[in-house]
Amino acid sequence: MKDHSLIIGLESRLLNAWPSFDYQLYDGWVLRLANGYSKRANSATPFRPDVGLDDELIDYMVARFVEANVRPTFRLNGVEDPNAEELLKQRGFKEIEPTHVLTAPIGIDHAEIDPEVDLEPQVSKRWVREAAKSYGGDKADDETLMRIVARIRQKTAFATLSLDDRPVAWGLGVVERGYVGLYDIVVSPDLRGIGLGRRVVSSLMAWGYGQGAHTAYLQVREENEIARSLYEAFGFRIAYRYTHRVMPGRSSSE
Repeated sequence: MKDHSLIIGLESRLLNAWPSFDYQLYDGWVLRLANGYSKRANSATPFRPDVGLDDELIDYMVARFVEANVRPTFRLNGVEDPNAEELLKQRGFKEIEPTHVLTAPIGIDHAEIDPEVDLEPQVSKRWVREAAKSYGGDKADDETLMRIVARIRQKTAFATLSLDDRPVAWGLGVVERGYVGLYDIVVSPDLRGIGLGRRVVSSLMAWGYGQGAHTAYLQVREENEIARSLYEAFGFRIAYRYTHRVMPGRSSSE
């Protein structure tokens, strides 16, 4: 049985830790828009147990996405009425990118920050530029990433791991009400697979512990078995699963 209070509590922290530019509330659904940068900031998400959907509400929210030039996306975290997903399915919305939200307890064993990981309380243009470049693809937009992270109002730590003065891995920690969220963990493409991401994760968990957090949380795509194995080694376990239902595009490949 799903723990709706846990899901909504974590979803609230996620919403605060990864701000959008526009928020609209529709009968228990929060529609967020951020110029299309990341689905979690550009989707409609249920925030009330057993909240439903009907054709009129879907049409109205779809129009808001279209106005913003963002692909209509419903991010379903499991608190919604099951009929909501069925209706989206019937209307041709495709399921993509199932994702796990993981949590792990933090204790005294997580108290040590790696000496080669620099933690800054404020974002810098360099952090954004280098992290976005290492992400690549549709996340290479450093200008939009800067706008998002600059809007965070919770306590933050922007992590950079350097080897021989070369920045090689990055991450973001956000603390709110006993939880530390880990975001944007990324390693330079030519140095992946040698444990650098692990050092960033460990340091952000230690920082969170120092800020009073008892639990860490993060999101990882279901298909990303390498990252899931890394996080399992830190004691992370699945809290809940969410998926996306996106409006099909005009091309036959979508």
